[in-house]
Amino acid sequence: IQRWFGRGWLSLGYVFLYLPILVLIVFSFNSSRQDMVWSGFSVRWYMELMNDTEIISGFGLSIKIAVLTACASVVLGTFAAFTLNRYQRFFGRTLFSGMVSAPLVMPEVIIGLSLLLMLVSVQKVFGFPERGMMTIWLGHTLLGMAYAAVVVQSRLQEMSKSLEEAAMDLGCKPHQVFFLVTLPNITQALASAWLLTFTLSLDDVVLSAFLSGPGSSTMPIVIFSRARLGLDPRVNAVAALTILAVTVAVIASSIWMARNERLRQKQVQAAAKAE
Repeated sequence: IQRWFGRGWLSLGYVFLYLPILVLIVFSFNSSRQDMVWSGFSVRWYMELMNDTEIISGFGLSIKIAVLTACASVVLGTFAAFTLNRYQRFFGRTLFSGMVSAPLVMPEVIIGLSLLLMLVSVQKVFGFPERGMMTIWLGHTLLGMAYAAVVVQSRLQEMSKSLEEAAMDLGCKPHQVFFLVTLPNITQALASAWLLTFTLSLDDVVLSAFLSGPGSSTMPIVIFSRARLGLDPRVNAVAALTILAVTVAVIASSIWMARNERLRQKQVQAAAKAE
């Protein structure tokens, strides 16, 4: 009874989470403009989507910002995680750790408002930067860096320090140990952090709404503004294509990380047998 009860609750949880997504994908092929009224199969909204310049430009801007955010967040988050994990005592460590973790618990409204006030003040003094792609990227990087630091730090805690110590005993300098030993052992964490921050940036609305300017509306802002006036079937088509792209990316990354993990395990076993 307990087994079937657990399976039933798990099934209900999956239905609650994924049934709305499935319904959205199905009705993206609906020929009618009215939601939840099926009138026949059609790719009409996908064809109209190709001529919707607002959504296309917003999607392109979102992709650019998401890629830049993911790259910057992984770099900054990795350095922050390495510092907190490998250097237990240094002046200001508590403050540094709190500042790195603050975006995780602080409401995005507060982050967006504070960044907006700061950037407006900087623009008044220096005339730069204007609100647009760069300001959105700065805000997303601030949030993404905190998530990347958590992911990388958890992997560094599991990683044995004996490999780094052995490399230093063999004559490697600290920067060589970091790039030749540490980074290859945390590549899966880096890939996970990149995908996580990419997704966070791609679907962020609050920070983008505060930091965007004229002509710099990301895809979530465009979708949100249209949803307030009534659901547009083209939004369903955009969502379906986004779900498809994310699904393919997640499956590909999972296969890549699984293969790397199996290869690493084989190398560890081979090294153990050689000893």
